[in-house]
This record gives sequence, structure tokens and C-alpha cells, in this order.
Amino acid sequence: MDIRSYIAENRARFMEEWASLIRIPSISCQPAHKDDMLRCAERWRELLLEAGAQHAEVMPSKGNPFVYAEYSPMEVEGERLEVKGKNIPTVLVYSHYDVMPVEPLDLWQSNPWEPTIREGRLYARGADDDKGQAMIQVKAFEYLVKHGLMNCHVKFIFEGEEEIGSPSLEAFLEEHRDLLACDIILVSDTSMIGKDTPSITTGLRGLAYWEMEVTGPNRDLHSGHFGGAVKNPINALTEMLAKVVDENGRITIPNFYDDVLPIPQAERDMIAQIPFSEKAYCEAIDVDTTFGEKGYSTLERNSCRPSFDICGIWGGYTGEGSKTVLPSKAYAKVSCRLVANQDHEKVSQAFIDYMQQIAPAGVRVKVTPMHGGQGYVCPIDIPAYKAAEHGFEVAFGKRPLAARRGGSIPIISSFEQILGVKTILMGFGLEKNAIHSPNESMDLEVWENGIVAVTEFYKALNTK
Repeated sequence: MDIRSYIAENRARFMEEWASLIRIPSISCQPAHKDDMLRCAERWRELLLEAGAQHAEVMPSKGNPFVYAEYSPMEVEGERLEVKGKNIPTVLVYSHYDVMPVEPLDLWQSNPWEPTIREGRLYARGADDDKGQAMIQVKAFEYLVKHGLMNCHVKFIFEGEEEIGSPSLEAFLEEHRDLLACDIILVSDTSMIGKDTPSITTGLRGLAYWEMEVTGPNRDLHSGHFGGAVKNPINALTEMLAKVVDENGRITIPNFYDDVLPIPQAERDMIAQIPFSEKAYCEAIDVDTTFGEKGYSTLERNSCRPSFDICGIWGGYTGEGSKTVLPSKAYAKVSCRLVANQDHEKVSQAFIDYMQQIAPAGVRVKVTPMHGGQGYVCPIDIPAYKAAEHGFEVAFGKRPLAARRGGSIPIISSFEQILGVKTILMGFGLEKNAIHSPNESMDLEVWENGIVAVTEFYKALNTK
């Protein structure tokens, strides 16, 4: 039986299993749902065993538990698999079972914990992120195992803290490095450019974030008595920050670009094929024009190149009416999006040093690193990428574009740093799916095509 016939024959069961996960409000950021986290982990363990895993367990961590499962088509022994044959690839499938809160409830058109199908879409919290996308992985796996077609060792690791920054993940990876050893990691927790424009996410930007405090006089001063005679901390702060990006959109932090890798021409060519209207982009956000690093397109700037932004700035009097003061302090929150090969800790220190270097006389500057994460890039010529590319082409009828994304998912770089392998991001989300928002949904046609794509990925992986 081919995969599409299998989906059609088992569609009702697939929907009910998906629904059984959605009905569990596994909200990781709310302590009141701790028992729900355990219930959801256990339900995933059951579903993985039913899908064909030879072993599955709920494993403790410092936070919410992990779900681990494994399968091997080779001869195995013991409670956990001891693979007798090592000549086939090992794939580690990652996902998360926690979800975001559902508030505001009044904006939902249906119960967020009871899946509802309308106009070819399933609406519920977790419909896409990430219960729906995880089900794509599990159902492709189920089909291949039950039809004797799985030609890879497969391991699953599902966590319950992705929506709160994965605080337990790195320690878990370090502790279970041997257990999670693999040749490639497969993740479905990202998106495609569009339903008719399939794409594979090949890069994610890293992040460095700081809080700045600039102190001048020991109290707020009368601007008439002291203005022009004492350095204003807000003036100083804005002067400093204005120097970070030059007129060509280049970041001026010393040695900032030393580790930035050029965008391969093959990727630039693919980016140029992405349907994009500069005019529509500007109209959607009500700006007259775009701005960025000279020599790069808008889509390259917001995904493949680093950036610097002032995220918040305040100080002095900001209440109603006027109060003419020279403030004692000024504050800002600033960030850099980084690209693969840039080390966020190195960049963080470079920014701190730069701010101290250019700080004007008359003020004291304190820069506090807040958090950060590494960027990630996946080469488009490795066998696993080619297998994913083949899967998308079979499922969607056209070759997927390689597309980097501007956001950050630090856990992806953690996988590479700790386990030493690349990750293939086979995401099937659409912008319309509204993840993290009321009325989150999943396009059911895309969902079924996703199962086909992952099935074909496995079939191609051992031949690429």
C-alpha cells in the first residue's frame, strides 16, 4: 500500500490520536499544568510504541520529562536497543510537546483544547506548534515500519520545555550523549514559504542581547541650570548607539564580521526565486522603504546577514506634560541577530568593549549581557538535505527552495555543538497557521503532504 492510500485508510484514527494530544493542556510556562505535562509525555510514549517503536520511555530531567523512543530494523537485544548492524544511518527526531498559553480566550472561534475542522484546517492550540508537526514525523515512521520499508535506525527525543527556552535540554544532551548518538537530526518545528512554494529551512540566526545603563550626575538636574554644562546621559546613550550602524548598514563593532561566512551563490540564487514584493512588504508594515546592509536584498538581510537593533530606550521624565530635567540615568535594551559561525559570547564581549571605548567623558557606562544563542546553517549538498529535498519534491510536486530564517532557535546549534551532527529542518508550518496566537491551525492538505515528504526522506536517505 502506498503512503497516500495508507493515510486515507487511517485518516480517522490519525485525527483522533492527534486530538488526544491536543486535549491535554501541556502549557510549560504555567506550574498549574505540571500534571498535564506528565500526561502528555506519557501519551506520546504510548503513541510511539503503537507506531512501531521497539522501546519508549519517559525520562526525568531537572524540569519537565523527556520522551525517548527508538527503533532498529536490524537484530536487537535488551530493554534499550543494542544494534547489531551499524551500516545504515541513524536519524534522531526532535520535537516538543509543550505549548503556549491560549489567552486571550475571547479571540478563539472554538475551544482551543478541542480540535475543530473548518475549511480544510484543524484549529486548536498545538495544531501546528508542535503536536501537529510531530504527528507528521510519527505517522511517516509508522507507515514505513508497518510496511517493512524503514531502512534507518530511528530515535525520538521529545521535550516539554521548548516554549520556555529549553532550560533542561543541554544538560540532558550532555548526560545522554551516547544514547542520542546519530548521523543526522530531523526536526519539524519550522515553516515553509508558502503552500505552493515549499521550502527547507537551511539557516537560523543567532542572538546576543544586552541591557545598558548610562549614569551621569548623581540626581536629575534642572536643565536650565545645568543644560549645556553637564553631559546628558540620554544624549550620551543615543550618540553611542547611533555609531553602531553606519550609513551603509554595516555594524561598526570592531572585528564583528571576522567570522561571518559569505552566502553561497547557489543559496543567493534560490533566495532570488522566492516570491517577494518589496512594495507589498513595505505597505504591510506601513513604511516608505526598506533599509539594510548595502549589497544585499531584503530577504538576504533579514535571514542571512547579521543585524543590530535598539529594542527599547528610556530615561528622564516621560509622564504627562513637561518637566525640564537633565536625567541622572538612561537605559536601553539592544540586540544583535547573528549568523552561523559567529560566537554570541565573543560578539557580546566585543560590544561591551566597544561601548566602553566610545563612551564620552562625563558619564559611566554599564553593559550587562542578558542572553544569547548560536546561529545555524545547514549545507545544501549533504546527503540528508538531498533526501529531504527529494521528499518535498515528491510530496508537493516541485523542488523546495533553500531558505534561511531570521529568527533564532538556539537548541539547533546546541545539537551540533554537543552531538556533533547537522539538523535537517523539514518544517510544514504556514504563516496563516498563527502559532502562539488565538486560532492556531494546521492546513490538513499540507499536513498529509508532510507525511508523504518525511516518508520519502527516509526512503531516499540510505541511497543518497
